Amino acid sequence: MEDLVRELAVDKHARYIVSVEKRKDDFESVVMEHLRMNGAYWGLTTLDILGKLDMVDPDEVITWVMSCQHESGGFAGNIGHDPHILYTLSAVQVLALFDKLDVLDTDKVSNWYNTFHIMFCLIYKVDVAGLQNEDGSFSGDMWGEIDTRFSYIAINSLSLLHRLDKINVEKAVKYIVSCKNVDGGFGCTPGAESHAGQIFCCIAALAITGSLHHVDKDLLGWWLCERQVKSGGLNGRPEKLPDVCYSWWVLSSLIMIDRVHWIDKKKLIKFILDCQDKENGGISDRPDDAVDVFHTYFGVAGLSLLEFPGLKPIDPAYALPVDVVNRIFFGG
Repeated sequence: MEDLVRELAVDKHARYIVSVEKRKDDFESVVMEHLRMNGAYWGLTTLDILGKLDMVDPDEVITWVMSCQHESGGFAGNIGHDPHILYTLSAVQVLALFDKLDVLDTDKVSNWYNTFHIMFCLIYKVDVAGLQNEDGSFSGDMWGEIDTRFSYIAINSLSLLHRLDKINVEKAVKYIVSCKNVDGGFGCTPGAESHAGQIFCCIAALAITGSLHHVDKDLLGWWLCERQVKSGGLNGRPEKLPDVCYSWWVLSSLIMIDRVHWIDKKKLIKFILDCQDKENGGISDRPDDAVDVFHTYFGVAGLSLLEFPGLKPIDPAYALPVDVVNRIFFGG
């Protein structure tokens, strides 16, 4: 393991993340402009796991995050964009990293889960049921797209804000369970194909709500461990190529259902390390591909889940460092 520790280019990965934020005119920054809030969460959480969060100015970050909040309470991916549930969770998570959730009007944010959807309901003359639909599912924005990702995001963010009472948790759980398939996995909607990313969202939502008893852990664990290929990497569906991001989606789910010992951890660690750019920093989806902040985060987060030495532990359900989660719920 000592040899592997020396292989993790901690300082170069940290400098890479900081440099991406400063390069506002290059291709990567331009194509991510509309989802910069997600990028901020990926990059800043990576820095925290690496023990390098002090490389950024907290006040500058917090000021920008709050400038992305709409009057409705929701957050946009960047200044001048529309609010969406995806970016609202990332904003909450970023503020949590800096112990600054107190700058939020939590009632305003949690009420947004109802108010922005009312606009959709009025326009299309459907019952005003808030962001949570009658069947327990959640929509992502005022246009009404439904996905189990949004169920997880709503449950995660409201839990972090101590506002789970704003939704019908029982209905939310029932909807997630309705998306379970015969292979033990979960899809984005009932009957949709099992996918490792969706499985994480469903399992994490069930974990946060204390509902993991609905999961067939052996059946799901088998499906998940079958995602490991010869290179040691993990894929998201059968017959697909491995991708570093599944080092998070698959691993976290296996940990939450206590089946992580069913994969070869050493081979997965080697796969992640082989995806590093050891000269300039950053991690790619597969060895020798171009790096990006998304895969850098999921690679480092995956190593954290694998208890890689020198990295802060990350919570597999909340996708935040354990000390941050403990501070929110236990004041530690």
